[in-house]
Amino acid sequence: METETLMDELPAATATAVEQPETPLQPPSSNADDGGVSQEFRTPEELVARSIAPVKREYIRPPPSRPSTNNNNNAIVGVENDDAAEAKRAPLLKDKKSKRQIKRERREEQKSPLHLCPEVAKSGKVSACPYGDKCRFSHDVEAFKAVKPADIEGSCPFLVYEGPCSYGLACRFAGTHRDDVSAPTENLPGKSSALNFFNKDTQKLLWKNKMKFPKAEATLKLLGLKGNPKDKTLADNGENGQVAPKEPATDTKTDSNVVANDSISPSISPEDNVDGNNLADDARPLKKAKSSVNEICSSQVSSGLSVQGGVPDGNFGVNKSEPTADTMTDSDKSLKLHPREKKLIDFRDKLYLAPLTTVGNLPFRRVCKVLGADVTCGEMAMCTNLLQGQAAEWALLRRHSSENLFGVQICGAYPDTVTKTVELIEQECSVDFIDINMGCPIDVVVNKGAGSALLTKPTRMKSVVEAASSTVGTPVTIKVRTAYFEGKNRIDSLIADMGSWGATAVTIHGRSRQQRYSKPADWDYVYQCVRKAPKSLQVLGNGDVFSYVDWNNHKTECPELSTCMIARGALVKPWIFTEIKEQRHWDITSGERLDILKDYARFGLQHWGSDSKGVETTRHFLLEWLSFTCRYVPVGLLDIIPQKINWRSPSYYGRDDLETLMASDSAADWVRISELVLGKVPSGYSFAPKHKSNAYDRAENG
Repeated sequence: METETLMDELPAATATAVEQPETPLQPPSSNADDGGVSQEFRTPEELVARSIAPVKREYIRPPPSRPSTNNNNNAIVGVENDDAAEAKRAPLLKDKKSKRQIKRERREEQKSPLHLCPEVAKSGKVSACPYGDKCRFSHDVEAFKAVKPADIEGSCPFLVYEGPCSYGLACRFAGTHRDDVSAPTENLPGKSSALNFFNKDTQKLLWKNKMKFPKAEATLKLLGLKGNPKDKTLADNGENGQVAPKEPATDTKTDSNVVANDSISPSISPEDNVDGNNLADDARPLKKAKSSVNEICSSQVSSGLSVQGGVPDGNFGVNKSEPTADTMTDSDKSLKLHPREKKLIDFRDKLYLAPLTTVGNLPFRRVCKVLGADVTCGEMAMCTNLLQGQAAEWALLRRHSSENLFGVQICGAYPDTVTKTVELIEQECSVDFIDINMGCPIDVVVNKGAGSALLTKPTRMKSVVEAASSTVGTPVTIKVRTAYFEGKNRIDSLIADMGSWGATAVTIHGRSRQQRYSKPADWDYVYQCVRKAPKSLQVLGNGDVFSYVDWNNHKTECPELSTCMIARGALVKPWIFTEIKEQRHWDITSGERLDILKDYARFGLQHWGSDSKGVETTRHFLLEWLSFTCRYVPVGLLDIIPQKINWRSPSYYGRDDLETLMASDSAADWVRISELVLGKVPSGYSFAPKHKSNAYDRAENG
């Protein structure tokens, strides 16, 4: 569909707001950001020196005037006027509701006519529900039809890829459903499929603290990390005068706030009928496992993993026909796999999409795969939450069949939790590698001794990596920052030993934890670390890659560098993978960008569902993504290319109304863009971005 046609769908208010003036633009008023001098009278070189995008003068416009309540992108902004938005924000400032109260209100809400029983919705028959009167959902079909929101324009995503829609009457595209729902779908092209669904039996074992970890227990015992009271203080080194952040006594007590995706928890599958938040509320905290040596079966450590790196058969019990840990721990070789037995992954010159909290979900990764990404990695998941069986956390490990080289990223503070987690992931999921995050700068993670806090404890880093890599045959990689404190880099002193720990690859983000994103990444230090690394260890660089020019420069400056991991650059413009592969600056049009958003919406509906809940979940994560894409400045509007990721963008007109709308940093405009692909928002809808989309120097996307 052409851009001009799409503009007919824009709200009238938007078209008026972005209408370009017929008279030449007047110089915008001076302000503190540009030193009191109008941008129109600065040269492009002067603007670049001030980290301001050098937009061509004919496209510059005065910044739109907004009330003070709308200046902060963290304010709750919707499609209503500013007074209504402020009124809606006031109740949120009161005391938060307890989990028990939220759970009770949710169950009461489920009984409303709007929440039709999934089984009844799928078949259209009340008798289809196996729970009958005990069902917690409504069975009133006529009442549901009376309150159901209007259908969204377009066709049901499940009809195109997977055949009959499992949401039935609840689908927001129900008007497009075919009568022949039983038609075969095996030969449909592009059939969608997802992997790594969480096994309910395993979840129950984790809830009841009855899950066995034979390989992890045997490895920890062999390395002297099991039952050793010194383990918690083993790595508290005061080297170089560094003081580690305060840590809890144990890593098994998990803060409910440490969830990689705490805004909305995606459901596990359409058939589950279980809210991920409910599962998280019901999850019992883990206690220390009471397991004797006779209960530990380590036979799978030596024989359960093939040279190809296959996944074990998932048998959690003790195989009585195999020797126990007592007879096997005498020989180190029986427990620790030789490097040649492990599956190896060659990251060299592959385009690697970094794990991205909140926005790096499965639909977004599918978009990046279409645009040329070679390697994808799931969002960071906390080990303690995975071991507690939290469904919302396990959903972060979901994989799509198109992700042919896929890994998951986990974050933990101690060897026991990380080792048990990697064993569980290898048994339950299909992954090509497991990445351990040792660089996350977020306070709630660091205060628990995980993420960047491990950079102050090299001995514990070694214990975590060595125990994890010795337990599983799946390749283990790690991601670090240059150091914890600014100016006290230390990864260069550890890089030579990381290969002997068992790591297959290490990714170095060229910033310290203290620095966050306040300065450009230090690639000279990354090159220094790469040259000190052993040849057997692949080293990847990360930080500020925003064009194929950046990619080429890093590969030229340091040929030993395996590849570059792309993070925020992919959030702002996911077509960066296409640009690198085709070695060109893509002056993408607004219509082409809208097509990418439509693909994301379709992938999101297939992942989260095509009912009202799935539509709004997709909309929420789309809006989170739009809070990053608004930073992109089209190539045709710049005096100097390519754009740098730290450039601040002035207010400018696009080459058409849609391009102008996409350049807006207003959450209300992001909502309008979402309406182009997902239909009208519900009455009174509001959105609060999780990340500071305009805070270039304070972004906290760990």
